This record gives sequence, structure tokens and C-alpha cells, in this order.
Amino acid sequence: MPSIPTVLRTLWYLRPEQWKGQLRHRLRGGVKPLRFDGKAPSLRFSALGTHVLGAPGHVHCDGLAELTMLNHPVVFGPEIDWEMASAGPLWRYQLHQFDWARSVRLSAEDRERVILDWISRHPVGTGWDAGPISLRLFTWLKLLLTESALPANEESRRRMLASIADQLVTLEAHLETHLLANHYLWNLLALVFAGTCLEGRLADSVFAYGERLVAELDEQFGDDGVHYERSPMYHALLLETLLDLINALAAAPGRGDSLGATLREKAARSLGALETLTHPDGDIALFGDSAHGLAPRPSQLHAYGQALGIRSSHPDESGVLRPSGFVRLEAGPFVLLVSAGMPSPPYQPGHAHCDALSFELSVRGQRVVTDTGVFEYQPGPHRDHARSTAAHATVQINGNEQAETWAAHRIGGRPDVALTRFEPGSAIGVCAGFADPEVLHKRSFCVDSEAVTLEDSFDIEAATAEFRLPLAPGLDPILEGRRARVPLAEGTLQIELPAGLDWKIEMAAAYPEFGKAVERPVLVGRGTRVTAGSWTLSLA
Repeated sequence: MPSIPTVLRTLWYLRPEQWKGQLRHRLRGGVKPLRFDGKAPSLRFSALGTHVLGAPGHVHCDGLAELTMLNHPVVFGPEIDWEMASAGPLWRYQLHQFDWARSVRLSAEDRERVILDWISRHPVGTGWDAGPISLRLFTWLKLLLTESALPANEESRRRMLASIADQLVTLEAHLETHLLANHYLWNLLALVFAGTCLEGRLADSVFAYGERLVAELDEQFGDDGVHYERSPMYHALLLETLLDLINALAAAPGRGDSLGATLREKAARSLGALETLTHPDGDIALFGDSAHGLAPRPSQLHAYGQALGIRSSHPDESGVLRPSGFVRLEAGPFVLLVSAGMPSPPYQPGHAHCDALSFELSVRGQRVVTDTGVFEYQPGPHRDHARSTAAHATVQINGNEQAETWAAHRIGGRPDVALTRFEPGSAIGVCAGFADPEVLHKRSFCVDSEAVTLEDSFDIEAATAEFRLPLAPGLDPILEGRRARVPLAEGTLQIELPAGLDWKIEMAAAYPEFGKAVERPVLVGRGTRVTAGSWTLSLA
């Protein structure tokens, strides 16, 4: 259990609407499904003009006999267990969001059968939480508006639309203001998406959330185009639903033309920011709560955007996303991605890690220095490790964490982090951890065609310091004193490590995908009374 001071430091940052939302949420005792008392809405148009994306990469199924999500397979019996308590809360949410139903391995009849089964046998429970409702509305409506995705059965469609009406009034009454951040944004996106795809009194009511949606997008996607939770994975997930909404608006001329123009501008900036956070292998950096396989790959999102007539709008300064603290330094064979931002947003930093001044590095297109990723969202050793300072390519001062992480998504005390300088080829960031505010860690990064150099310094002596360089799974470094050699697919990376430290190779867990733990080598240097450190990484 956290200490009272830890809890108070956590609560200090909450917004008034979160306090009100928490009180309302607890008094209600959870979500109680509501039923729409009018005529069910009808579809405004018969099909979306642009093909939507398919099921996420983590989904694998063979009909409805077995479903693997988040690397956890479940074999179904004659009926789907919609509560599926044994698979964990995140798996259960994924089940009720129905993203998996977009799989090409499912027939139209399979999809119809499982949707009608949910309607019949899940009148209350997990699937009626606001989060699953929001994502499920996107899936069901996209299936209804995709040719041959469902059988041409008018009675089945009527039942789906009636259920969608119930879900909409339930969602509208249970907006996740107690959480805010991506939860609340998805609530608003779902309401406006449904209001675009449907017509009738209810459709007009929920479409009116468009103004609130624009205000929330303005806050959550800053001038640099990055989603403010600083997770490339959530950035990509939200971008997909934003493109879905733009797709729907394009199919409904006259339905929110000005809204569509605003959303296109947001999407263009977000696509541009995503390029900065993409490695040469075509996939995202794993900063914060990020893993591969859950969100669409950047190439898929760019292709979707281009099909909608949206092209990337790049940041004003190439290589830097200043409000978010992300930097991309690129020269010769090296691509260095740096994280130099605060846990964000202050009132809901649930997806933030202790990763200040950490970085990822690709060499000749191969990932070499990697972030840890995320295994699960349940409290426990996997979650604690993924969020810890030791799981990132940075420095741990006096054995303390940069931020006061606790439970699965909570943070009490926070570090002060800032990107203090950027120019082509170099950047400087600073961090003072919450437990050691007097020790200011300054790290400079420089990349040219010959080498990557890092300089670490502390304005006062650190009693103890642990420098870590976590390498990609599968690499086999050779350590000789304070020099390391890392054989790569093309060449060998030579690393001159900071002097005055005791260097070792240790093995630690990495989580490149949800539910997948692999061991990878970490170069660890420990020392006392440390004031500085210098690194050079070059190809042999």
C-alpha cells in the first residue's frame, strides 16, 4: 500500500472535474446500462468511402474456436464467456471492444453470430463500461458500413442499431471524466462518429459533442502534433480513430464540414509527428506505455491518411517535438530518438514511465538500444519493472526512481524534466528526480555520420549512480573493461563507456509486445561520488 504522502502527492494534481467524476462514479457503483426510449437510429449512408484498417496485429483467430490476443490464447466452448475473468482485465476489455472481429479469418456469418450473441447474453457487465463501448461503437459501425463484412440480414442490422442506441445513451451518461485523457477523448470521438454515421434524434444529440471534441483535441494534441500522454502507441491508436471519423464525415457531405476541416489539420500534424517517432524498421519507438502489435503500424496510418487526402504536416523544426520533449537525431547509419519530457498530463500520467533523458538507437536500420515496452497493466513485478528507471537507457541517482510510481497507473512525486537546447545534430536535456531534486542530471546528445556521443554531468556529486544501456533482445555484447563491442547484422558497434564505473553485462526483461517477456542484455555501470560520464558509440 502507498504511504499517505504518496497518495496526497498523487491527488494534488487532479482536476476538479476528476474529483466530481470520481465521486459520481463511486456513488453509482459502476456503469448501469440504459435503454434508449425512442426509435432506433438508421444509417445515414450505406458505406464508407475509404477502406478502413483491419484487425490489430496482436489478434490471431481461426474462426471462433480460438482467439489469441495480447499473446494470450483462449479456446472457446459452445459459447463465448463474455466475462472471461481468467484472461485479465485488459484482455477482457479487448474482447468487448470487438477489434478482433475485423479479422479476415472470420466470416461475415461469424461476425453476425458473435455480435448477436453479445446483444443477447451480455445485458450488463464489463462490456458496458464506457471504454469498451467507445471502441466497440467504432467497430460495429465500421462493420455495418463495409461491404460484405456482415450478412445482408435486415433483422440482424435492426438489432445491432437498437443495441448501438442503448450503448450511446449509456456512454453519454457515463463519460469518463473521472479519468479524462485518452479515455475521455475516445468517448467524445465515439459519440461524434456515431452521430456522423447515423441519422435520427439520437444521432443529432450525440453529434453535438463535436465542439467539445475539438476543444479536447486542442488540449490533447499539442502544436507539435503529439498526443500529450507521450506514448507513441496511444498516439497511433487515437490517430486511427481520428482518421475513421474523417472518413465518416467525408461520406456525409454537409454533416460537419467545418469540423472535418479541423480534424484533417489535426490528423496531418499527428501523422507528421509519428514520422519523428518511427524507427527505420517502420515501427514506433517504445517510450512510455508502448508495445508493438496493438496499434496500426505507421505505414498503415500514412496510407489510410493518403487515401483520405491527408498528408503529413511536419513540425516547424525538423527532428524536434518541443512541447513533448521528443528529439530525433539522424546522421549516417545512426537514428537516435530521445525522450526529454515530463510525465504527462499532470492530472493523468498513468501511461508515463521513469524514462527522462533515455533514448533508443537504430544503426543501419537495426534496433540496438531499446526501451523496455509493456507487458500488462495489472500491478505486479512486470508492471513495476516496465515503469522503473532501471528499465530505461538513462541514469539512476542514489538508488531512487525518477518519479514516484505506484499501483499500475499512478504517480505521486514527479521529476522536473526539460529539453534545454536543440539544434541539428545535437540536443541537451536536464532532469531532477523527485527524490533527489538537488542533483540536476544534464545529458547532451550529439550524432554525426561517424559516431553518437553522450555527455552526462551532475551539478553536485551523486553519492551513487547507475548508468544503463539496455540492448535489443538477441544482441550479444562483449565487454572488455569499459569498452563494449556489439556484433550487428552489418558491422560491429563499438561503445566507449563512462570511466570510473564498475561495468557489467546483466540480463533483464523486455516486453516488445503485450504478454510477451524476453530477456535482453543490459550494460550496467555502477559508481560512487559520480560527477560526469562520457560515451561514444561508433561502427567498427
